[in-house]
Amino acid sequence: MDWKLVSNSIRMPWIIVERRLGRAGNAKQQNKRQREWDEKYGDNWIIGYGVDGEFMTREEALDKVYYQSYKEYFESHPGDLEELVSLAKILRNPHALATGGVDLQVPAIMRYLQEHDLELSGDEVVDIGTYSNQRSHKISVRLSPLTIRVSGHPKMTLEQFWQEKKCLAVWE
Repeated sequence: MDWKLVSNSIRMPWIIVERRLGRAGNAKQQNKRQREWDEKYGDNWIIGYGVDGEFMTREEALDKVYYQSYKEYFESHPGDLEELVSLAKILRNPHALATGGVDLQVPAIMRYLQEHDLELSGDEVVDIGTYSNQRSHKISVRLSPLTIRVSGHPKMTLEQFWQEKKCLAVWE
């Protein structure tokens, strides 16, 4: 659980107030929703994930869900890791670029590469995922959050995790 320090000795937890937030939408729609949350909750809200009754920040999800899921994927699909490293010069998330959304898959993959002393050695810009059914390479689909399974939850993809577990929390 993510805790904010309220005083030197008292910690207050994030409390989930809205679940199943759905798709974020475009930048205009996102700004509208954020203004509504500001009016309702002030500046005491954050978007994260509800997992097993606990609140998880995006930073925690990057570490505990996205990184771990890509780590398991690469360990069981070394050919895809080799293809990615030899093909790519730059990784990008086309959906996040198009919508202004959050990108967790590229940071998770880059962290995996860094922690395993691997560097991208190719010449291509490789999309991790798709947008409007467009992809840069075949590996874009194989490494998409639509296909990567959540660590410890083999029936759930990262995209399902993102959509189903995303929630709004406030602290009191």
